[in-house]
Amino acid sequence: MRITDVKPYPVWVGTRNQMLVKVETDEGIYGWGESGLSSREIGVKGIVEHYREFLIGRDPMQRGALWQEMYRSQYFEGGRTLTAAISAIDIALYDIVGKKLGVPVYELLGGKHRNYVPTFATGGGNSPEEMVDIAQKMIAEGFDCFRLHRGYEKESEGIFEPREAIANAAEGLIKAREVLGLRPVIGYDFHHRLSVAETASFCQMMPEHTLDFLEEPIRDETPEAYETLRTMTNMPFALGEEFASKWQFLPYIEKGLANYIRVDICNVGGITEAMKVVGWSEAHYIDLMPHNPLGPICVAATAHMGMAAANFSWLEIRESAGEDNGFYSKEVFPVQPEIVPGKVTVLDKPGLGVEVDEASLIEPFQWSEMPHLKRNDGSHTNW
Repeated sequence: MRITDVKPYPVWVGTRNQMLVKVETDEGIYGWGESGLSSREIGVKGIVEHYREFLIGRDPMQRGALWQEMYRSQYFEGGRTLTAAISAIDIALYDIVGKKLGVPVYELLGGKHRNYVPTFATGGGNSPEEMVDIAQKMIAEGFDCFRLHRGYEKESEGIFEPREAIANAAEGLIKAREVLGLRPVIGYDFHHRLSVAETASFCQMMPEHTLDFLEEPIRDETPEAYETLRTMTNMPFALGEEFASKWQFLPYIEKGLANYIRVDICNVGGITEAMKVVGWSEAHYIDLMPHNPLGPICVAATAHMGMAAANFSWLEIRESAGEDNGFYSKEVFPVQPEIVPGKVTVLDKPGLGVEVDEASLIEPFQWSEMPHLKRNDGSHTNW
């Protein structure tokens, strides 16, 4: 079996672009993958087209060797854009291999540990009362783990002022825990918008067991900053959604800086690279809480990984009482994993168990940019 084509499809689905990749073979078997570098899909498309030139004619069964060749075939190795392209191709190759052998992808990864993959949802409000209301709706649906967000009024004006935002968030989270009790698992995501001092202040506002995890409070480029933060709070951290290789995970796993691993299978390098992070995390007693903000291909690939991982907590899902973004379109993806509140069940079909209506991939790529936020004084800050 030989690869005959690699086709990138940057298309609009729901409320954002999805960067899909189809790998075709001379046996008529094909695979689908997805890249996760949101708002930079055209850059990923160009890299996929570069890789296409030397992947045609190659054996898709040799996915590990092809991963190494894609990663090492340029002088400037690594980087989020390169690994996002590699991720999509790698996931498609696993889809092909599963179909060729007639088994679900999780069988290629060691077989299933569970019957379904537990999930967590996201929702929020503009006041403590609204946060409690949406949390109760998610619990009633069947979610026992969720992230609660507190709206910050100035964001609509492109402003994020950390000290104001953390005070608002703390008020809402304290109220939510008071009303909801001890049983729900509650997290908060700051999207790496804070400094070490701001994060420490936020954690100090939290009474014991207000939060079960705090996600991405500060940027990841300097692990030493997280080492400092770890000495200032006992808050569990969920980290890694923006990491683009196993090497980026190294200090966070080895130094005990992450309590939950937010590996993103569509950015880290696909299934090949993600499974290395899975085993490494297991050796350090760290559970997985994968980043999964995309479409059904990302859901399926991540769920197959979750089925085969012993150390698994929850998979992020983007369909709940808290949000509905239209990412899981049945028109575009007529065959996809079963997604119900609180769990994803992968289809016991060969490969990923996802089919794409290629004829429906006509909604063109739309220029889409993440918010460019500023502080009150006009300086730039993170989205």
